[in-house]
Amino acid sequence: MQRFCTLAFVLGLILMVFGLTYLLPVLTAFFYHDGMAHYFLDGMSINIGAGTLLAGSTLRWRGELKNRDGYLLVAFFWGLMASAATLPLMWGIPNLSFTDAFFETMSGFTTTGATVLVGLDHLAPSLNLWRHELNWIGGLGIIVLAVAVLPLLGVGGMQLYKAEIAGPVKDSKITPRITETARLLWLVYAGITLLCILCLKLAGMSWFDAVCHAFATLALGGFSTHDASVGYFDSVAIELVLTIFMLISAINFATHYTVLFRRSLKPYSTDPETMPMLGLIAASILVCTGYLDYFDVYDDFFIGLRHVTFNLVSIATDCGFVSVDYDQWPPFVPWWMLYLSCVTASTGSTGGGIKLFRALLLWKQAGREMFTILHPHAIHPIRIGDTPVANKIIFAVLAFIFLYFISVVVMTFSLIFAGLDPVSALSAIIACINNAGPGLHQVGPATNFSNLSDFQTWICAIAMLLGRLEVFTLLMLCTPSFWKN
Repeated sequence: MQRFCTLAFVLGLILMVFGLTYLLPVLTAFFYHDGMAHYFLDGMSINIGAGTLLAGSTLRWRGELKNRDGYLLVAFFWGLMASAATLPLMWGIPNLSFTDAFFETMSGFTTTGATVLVGLDHLAPSLNLWRHELNWIGGLGIIVLAVAVLPLLGVGGMQLYKAEIAGPVKDSKITPRITETARLLWLVYAGITLLCILCLKLAGMSWFDAVCHAFATLALGGFSTHDASVGYFDSVAIELVLTIFMLISAINFATHYTVLFRRSLKPYSTDPETMPMLGLIAASILVCTGYLDYFDVYDDFFIGLRHVTFNLVSIATDCGFVSVDYDQWPPFVPWWMLYLSCVTASTGSTGGGIKLFRALLLWKQAGREMFTILHPHAIHPIRIGDTPVANKIIFAVLAFIFLYFISVVVMTFSLIFAGLDPVSALSAIIACINNAGPGLHQVGPATNFSNLSDFQTWICAIAMLLGRLEVFTLLMLCTPSFWKN
């Protein structure tokens, strides 16, 4: 009883804080006179009221969270926040079901960028901004924000941080105090967002589009204010700005902080993921552009280079912006882009997927196994950079990747069982579990997820959450041992 009351108290506090995020779309609604202000005010009142009631009724049971409580709270939090965020969408968009609204908000929070909405060009500005604000909040993780705030209210945050920032290096911290770490990460995140807004404005976007697309870019969320996504602008300058900031967002934000703190670019070259990520993307761009040129997809090599660069970077970094219908390209290129979405983003970035750190570890482990076969008595430790990696981390990575691929297989067959064609099903699950956005065929860049049945939509929403929480956090709740005292 004590355990669940403590969880309820924390959820109540988070609901109260989340209610304040409605202020930005309220101000936007008043500025544009789009008639949506009362919907957001009602949503704010419900969130703050429910949070106050929940926190107030469980105040005497507040206490420190245990590790397993952090994982439980994170799972509850994402489901609760995505549900609460549906209210303005359901009230403001006629005939929008809860299933579709939940998919949209879950896509926003998990920075997936997949959408079921059509007519985005004519959507009320405040509703469009709300979608992008959900992207931005989910980018670095609203849980990290809670880590910085909750200790001030008497609730420790380390358990939340470990559950949210799942990964092989989640115990490393910029500063000794986790709350200070969270604040610094948000400061860097907000500062780069502001810089992106200014650059997009200078590149030709309106202030509104610049704010929305900057929110989606830093979060690698991929939402757009237009049905045609970035293709609507047909601007090389805008695509260049977005490409640069997508690459920035795919790099560990702790590395960005170190660069700013030391006033040196050297940490980028010493980071074990940054240079391999940039090298992988650069090589992929050249190969894919040459492949399209060989098949005469575009009349000019540099036109192909432009479109491949933007769309490949977007999908590889798990952002999800599109400028052309790459589903019409020879199959090798879009499938290679989807593969890159699995492995390209760095640990500590706003991207999803397996993460490059795990892929590098798996590659080195495969090499070590072959070396051991030839030299069975040799000692051959695995190193990432100059740092030796403990075997327990390697075992954890192997377990993660196994569960990741099993999850892809199970959910893909679930979609096929429900009537979706295999290519659409597989690409949809890969795009959702990697939080990458569009897939291929029925869920490709020229369409969206609105054609899916309710059952298929829920499967994809679960895939988003599973990917955002990096598999272990959610699957752990399904094990009997988790619920034993």
